Amino acid sequence: QVQLVESGGALVQPGGSLRLSCAASGSAISIYTMAWYRQAPGQQRELVAAIIRGGSTNYADSVKGRFAISRDNAKNTVYLQMNSLKPEDTAVYYCNANSRIINKDYWGQGTQVTVSS
Repeated sequence: QVQLVESGGALVQPGGSLRLSCAASGSAISIYTMAWYRQAPGQQRELVAAIIRGGSTNYADSVKGRFAISRDNAKNTVYLQMNSLKPEDTAVYYCNANSRIINKDYWGQGTQVTVSS
């Protein structure tokens, strides 16, 4: 069992930056693909960024060049650095840990990011 706790969400002005953190406990995250998803009001949850065990990353087209996902296996934590934030980035951001090998999928409770002037 993996528990995921997100933090770092806040109200920020357009053009600003935030760094989200996802602290994991209960199991090492090194075996999981870690990802950030987001869900805006009235919208479906969408993948923002993912990082696999080997460190390769992929991003939604809407955030490429602005967001960066990273993982620190020693700290059992995943980060999402968000730069040049736009109002359309406003959403609840969720951390996800997934392993197809052991067929496990875990979610955090989410953290609110609001981009507004």
